[in-house]
Amino acid sequence: MKIRVAPSILSADFSCLDREIKKVESAGADMLHIDVMDGHFVPNITIGPVVVKYIRKVSRLPLDVHLMIEKPQKFLDAFIEAGSDMITLHIETLSSAQLKKQSVRLKRKGVKCGVSLNPNTPVKRIKNVLKYVDFVLVMSVYPGFGGQEFIPDVLPKIRQLRKIFTGDISVDGGVSDRYAEELIDAGANILASGSYIFRAKDTKKAIERLKVCR
Repeated sequence: MKIRVAPSILSADFSCLDREIKKVESAGADMLHIDVMDGHFVPNITIGPVVVKYIRKVSRLPLDVHLMIEKPQKFLDAFIEAGSDMITLHIETLSSAQLKKQSVRLKRKGVKCGVSLNPNTPVKRIKNVLKYVDFVLVMSVYPGFGGQEFIPDVLPKIRQLRKIFTGDISVDGGVSDRYAEELIDAGANILASGSYIFRAKDTKKAIERLKVCR
C-alpha cells in the first residue's frame, strides 16, 4: 500500500498557521492531521470547527480530523460543514452500535470514517466495527499532548490489526524516522507526525525519510 504522511498541525506554529500548512504541503505532505480535543476525553483543549473551516480555505490537502472529544456525534455536522474529508471517532467514546450509526451518517455526506483506539485498548474492541470504517487510527501515545515518546508496545497491535483489516491503518503519536520502518513493516500505511516534521530543519527531507525509510 502507498505510504502517506499526515503532518499533525498540533505541532505547528499557530501564529503563522497558513504558512506552516503551505510549507508541509509543498514539502510533500499527503494530508493534514487535525487533533480536536475538548478537555474532557483528554486533558487538553485545542481547536474546533471554525479553525478547520479556515484550514480548508488555505489547503487542498485532505483534512483528517481526529475527534478526541466526548459525545462526538453532537459535533459531526459542524466538522463536516467545515470541510473535513476524514473524521476519526474514538471507540472509547462510542458504543459499537453508535459508531456504526455515525459511520453511515458520515459516508452519506461523502466523508470517510475512521475508528481510533488508545494504546491500552485491545484490537478486539473494534473487531465488530471494522466493516463499517474506511481506516483505523492506532494511537502510539496516550492522547492529549503533542511531543510525547512513541510507545513501541503498539507494534504487535498493528500487526494483529493488519491480519484482519484491509483498509488504511494510520498511526499517531511520537512518529519519526526512528520508528517509521517498523510501523510500515507492521502494516501501517499512514503516518501522522507532528513534532518530527514541524521542528525539522528540512521539512521535505523529514517527510521523505518517513516515506522511503525502507
